[in-house]
Amino acid sequence: MNWTWFHKWGSPKWFFQKTESLIYWFGFLALIFLVVGLVWGLAFAPEDFKQGNSFRIFYIHVPSAILAQSIFLAMAISAAVGLIWRMKLAHVFVETAAPIGASITLLALLTGAIWGKPTWGTWWVWDARLTSTLIQFFLYLGIISLHQSIENRDTASKATAIACLVGVVNLPIIKFSVNWWNTLHQPATFTLTESPAMATEMWVPGLIMVLGFYMLFAYLVTLRMRSEILEREKGSAWVKAYLEKLNVL
Repeated sequence: MNWTWFHKWGSPKWFFQKTESLIYWFGFLALIFLVVGLVWGLAFAPEDFKQGNSFRIFYIHVPSAILAQSIFLAMAISAAVGLIWRMKLAHVFVETAAPIGASITLLALLTGAIWGKPTWGTWWVWDARLTSTLIQFFLYLGIISLHQSIENRDTASKATAIACLVGVVNLPIIKFSVNWWNTLHQPATFTLTESPAMATEMWVPGLIMVLGFYMLFAYLVTLRMRSEILEREKGSAWVKAYLEKLNVL
């Protein structure tokens, strides 16, 4: 098998050049998916027969919760790639994705609390799913703080990579907490093996919102990675040529 493509993505210059047009597509698709999903979910999807209109927070909460876990998994995979193949760009992904992941996890926690008040009668319970998600939020903050506290860039990258690999053990706990323990939180809405229990006109806009959140993350992390690459490679000839082309220098 030819792994040339894999090693090319580890090149800052190659990554920067290839994402110059991709980033606009990420932003465009994010805008389309999020607008369509929100308008459909908030204005046209029918009310839930038990929760009424309060269920509509679903269209923010579920996509943010799914994405929050996906980002941490992607960080752990990138951390392993960075440690094993010594690809610095993999560490750049971890560094730039962590703040986004923390923000998305916080959004999931806040929207979950808003949803929990009319559903459970309280903003917060020490439910297994909620508690493990809160731990994930603190893991994100810990990784960010760890990276910022170490002056040497290579040492900081290795330390945060190890933290990601240790912290990833929390993901199965989040995923299967509703199956392992008796919790208030409902089971997963979207699974690969079963059809959604809700009506089609309710879950389709939810799926569109999930895609929109993924595209938004792709846009934000690519934007941050490109900025970080320019900072790290500012002494190289290709960056100087790029900035001169933009009339920055």
